[in-house]
Amino acid sequence: MAYDTHFVSTEWLADHLGAPNLVIVDGSWHMPATGRSGRAEYLERHIPGAVFFDLDAISDTSSPLPHMLPSETLFRAAMEALGIGRTMKIVVYDTAGLFSAPRVWWTLKVFGAVDVQILDGGFPKWLEEGRPVEAGEPGIYPASFPAKLDRDRVASLADVAKTIATGSAQILDARAAERFRGEVPEPRAGLRSGHIPGARNLPVSEVVKNGRLADADTLRAAVAAAGIDPKQPVITSCGSGVTAAILWLALDTLGTPPKALYDGSWTEWGGSDQPIATGPAD
Repeated sequence: MAYDTHFVSTEWLADHLGAPNLVIVDGSWHMPATGRSGRAEYLERHIPGAVFFDLDAISDTSSPLPHMLPSETLFRAAMEALGIGRTMKIVVYDTAGLFSAPRVWWTLKVFGAVDVQILDGGFPKWLEEGRPVEAGEPGIYPASFPAKLDRDRVASLADVAKTIATGSAQILDARAAERFRGEVPEPRAGLRSGHIPGARNLPVSEVVKNGRLADADTLRAAVAAAGIDPKQPVITSCGSGVTAAILWLALDTLGTPPKALYDGSWTEWGGSDQPIATGPAD
């Protein structure tokens, strides 16, 4: 597994705190039902010098769907306001260990960030090791982020509908198995239960263990058990586009990055008039 290209260790980050051209990003986000605020928790304590990437605010706020990708203009302005430069070394973490950080990592990459990695073990490992934290807002330094969205890496509802009609890509859903099978109500009101016809299911609990990405052998076995050939095109999906990025990360570490991530995911599909399936994967 290419940890040197996808992750940095807590030891490495501790040794490089305050280094020039390094920006640390707290990308914590929580499901609405938890009642937790990533920003409030960030203000209470975070890795020294870290800035907060608000997934809900840095999004297309005109869309009824949650945290959809923003325009290039909005993204550039948001990154420059945070002091995040396109060519800087960017290290992203979250308070769960590995939950929302991959979505921030993926978002930065599809908008053109050159060097972005995830903190292995995240904030829990940092705290467990007794490393320093600070509160409040850090100083922000000028940065340039000329954003260019790689639209080929982002799937729309129309793209997914075409995919299931043509069989041109495999759809891999990160939601829990009971949600995928339609056995429980969706956490967001108004959504049907089930999955995209023809999709396969790989719950993130199969690829994230104790806040860290599982080893390569475990990932390969989980992908195979889900009925996915990673050498063929894959579109990752989930509830609202957050944990789909964990599956993207998992496949990318195996050297087989997905074709695209379905940004609207089940929040869009399940709230539309598109066909759905229930029960196990076809």
